[in-house]
Amino acid sequence: MRLTCPLCGPRDRREFYYYGADDYLRRPEPQAPLQAWDEYLHNRDNPAGVTRDLWYHESGCAQWLAVTRNTVTHDIVKVELVAAKGGGK
Repeated sequence: MRLTCPLCGPRDRREFYYYGADDYLRRPEPQAPLQAWDEYLHNRDNPAGVTRDLWYHESGCAQWLAVTRNTVTHDIVKVELVAAKGGGK
């Protein structure tokens, strides 16, 4: 698999560290109810189809990327800098 880093261009997947779903960008507020924290920490979707994940360009520009990809076809739909999106909030 190849990812096109917005700063470095097309790169092999081995240059990146996969962190998981972009749910980490929607962290509950510290004072949120315990149920919100339980959902955030323990309940994740495992979709077949389009998903949005976080990847770290470890062997390149050291930027966090939001990668929209299809888990069925393995197509990469979009790659964006997380910092450019304000952390996803």
